[in-house]
Amino acid sequence: MARSRTSKFDASEAITNELIRIIERGVLPWRKPWTAGGSARPLRHNSEPYQGVNNFLLTMRTVMAGYTSPFWMTVPQANSLGAKIRKGERSSVVVYYGQSRTQSDDEQDANDGNAEEARVFRFQKSYRVFNADQIEGLPDAFHPDACPVPDHMPSAPIPHMQAFFDAIDITTVFGGTEARYNPPVDKVFMPSIERFKDPLNFYGVWAHELAHATKAPHRLNRDYGLSRFGNTAYSREEIVAELTSCFLGQELGFTAHTLELNASYLYHWLRVLRSDKTAIFKHAADAQKACDYLIARSDAGRAGAKDQAA
Repeated sequence: MARSRTSKFDASEAITNELIRIIERGVLPWRKPWTAGGSARPLRHNSEPYQGVNNFLLTMRTVMAGYTSPFWMTVPQANSLGAKIRKGERSSVVVYYGQSRTQSDDEQDANDGNAEEARVFRFQKSYRVFNADQIEGLPDAFHPDACPVPDHMPSAPIPHMQAFFDAIDITTVFGGTEARYNPPVDKVFMPSIERFKDPLNFYGVWAHELAHATKAPHRLNRDYGLSRFGNTAYSREEIVAELTSCFLGQELGFTAHTLELNASYLYHWLRVLRSDKTAIFKHAADAQKACDYLIARSDAGRAGAKDQAA
């Protein structure tokens, strides 16, 4: 009798299809304001924040499920803490990247006629985690108290956010009603904060446009090919800007935002995800680089200002 074969689990395909189903409903859950137990980022069992695509995925799942804990862990990690997964709970898939290498000429036996230069291979593997809300018997530290949500004056700057953006050495021109990055003049154009009832949205849009500016050749030199409004290269860059705003917002306290969220904007995501099951992983990595770049430039700008004032 022939043995039945089970198809190998494809994490990239499963995660991409999950995203497509969510976006087809017309929602971007990572745009909803949230903190879980005082943290704006999902945390590993050792309190280390998730990065890149896993940060994005677990943020989305935390919001959708309404979890109140920021902590996520594997079954063995829960068991090591004397806890266990509640019956019937479903896991969440996350990924990690590693690399392996072949032997070089010098490493192989001298009598081996098949010697070749060492080559490095990158690989992706998946694993499954559960939120602390899905686990019973965990120490109380994995269920921290929520922090109060601060109030902000309508249409008024938020000091720590304003200071962060002001320190970035990318020129922003304020005025008008459009938000855009103009590559030929290397400037960001933004409506003034007075045009935003909620100042958090102002900073979300500003982060989005600054993310576009990081693609410049003298910055991160990010290039998906010739970009025209609505084509695939344009759509890929829009995803990176969205994710950068999401990641930067977690650091500062706002959520990703654009002046319009309509069917055409959602189509940017869908056209890319449907055509490339690895896209979200590539673009989340590029967004993490953009976020780290903007943080570094802001830190450098503020450090320089302190030195001048000293």
